[in-house]
Amino acid sequence: MCISRIVDDHMPDESFQIRISSRISSGKTNPAWKATPLLLPSRPEPSSTHDWIGPPNPLSNLRPIVYRVSENESDLEKQLRKLRQETEDWNHVFWTRQNVNFSKEKEAFIISQLKAKGLTLRGEDGRRHSLSSEEMAVFYKSFLDKNRMRHADYNREWYRRNFTITLLMARIALNDFWRTVTAKHRKKKNSTPTI
Repeated sequence: MCISRIVDDHMPDESFQIRISSRISSGKTNPAWKATPLLLPSRPEPSSTHDWIGPPNPLSNLRPIVYRVSENESDLEKQLRKLRQETEDWNHVFWTRQNVNFSKEKEAFIISQLKAKGLTLRGEDGRRHSLSSEEMAVFYKSFLDKNRMRHADYNREWYRRNFTITLLMARIALNDFWRTVTAKHRKKKNSTPTI
């Protein structure tokens, strides 16, 4: 796949999306992308030829995707596209909440541990105090234990959604295959000369 930088006319100069095309690329990335702002002010309109993939969202750490809308989109393809987009949005909301909660709880844990040691968040030199990896492991385990059910529910829903998406994709592929076979059969039947 080739990833090319696209600057959209209706977007501010600082924003961009990347387009995935069917060409094969060398796999090299453009280091200038790292300096590009992380937020897109709005989603671009869906294209009829390719999906739009934006830069990672700073809260969810996920790249927003706008799926293409084919010109001759069937009802089944429309159902698939909408489910994929809803799943992307659902995933973004979940990880945004999860990451914000994680950051808040992590910060509160660090402050409480430093306070227990008689330290403030910043030292006299203005540098931020930190905890050892062993001390932070206590927080990580606690956070995972506390959120175990939320993660289990997320995983169940993620698998359910992806299974449904996979089935819809299989149905579309089977419909396309059947349409191709029947079209070839009709063409062959109509082009056979009669004696």
